Amino acid sequence: MVIILIIFGIILVAADQVIKLWMVRNLMPVETMDFIRFGDFEVLGLRYCENTGAAFSSFRGEKWFLIILVSVMLIGMLIFTIKYKYKHPFFLVSSVMVISGGLGNLIDRIRQGYVVDYLDVKLFNFAVFNFADICVVLGAIFMLIWLFFIEPRFVKEESDGQA
Repeated sequence: MVIILIIFGIILVAADQVIKLWMVRNLMPVETMDFIRFGDFEVLGLRYCENTGAAFSSFRGEKWFLIILVSVMLIGMLIFTIKYKYKHPFFLVSSVMVISGGLGNLIDRIRQGYVVDYLDVKLFNFAVFNFADICVVLGAIFMLIWLFFIEPRFVKEESDGQA
């Protein structure tokens, strides 16, 4: 299971970096591009952005603070995942998604000083984001599902089995 999780994490980080490389080479020169459209109704566009901050451009220009903060959070998350006594696959996949997404953006921040964002929701006014952000958000949502719905039942089943 550990090897599968490591491979999954490597695939997520690699996919993030490959997509960002494509965006730099193909989207940066034109800045915007249609992506998902239904007739005249644009749902999702591509827009090249260099984000020097964190979510919603908070902490803009605080490169070293963000590198240190994200590094500490990723190390903490990794330690927590390794030491957590319940090795349920749903929890582990969620954790790998959060760690991989954070690592994908951390690589950008260290290498370039900014994170490449490119997904632009046209349905409503929202921040431009990227694949790594999706991994972090979905991983966090899955962790909440684990915490509130799966983990309590998992603990109950384990305690019933020990009695």
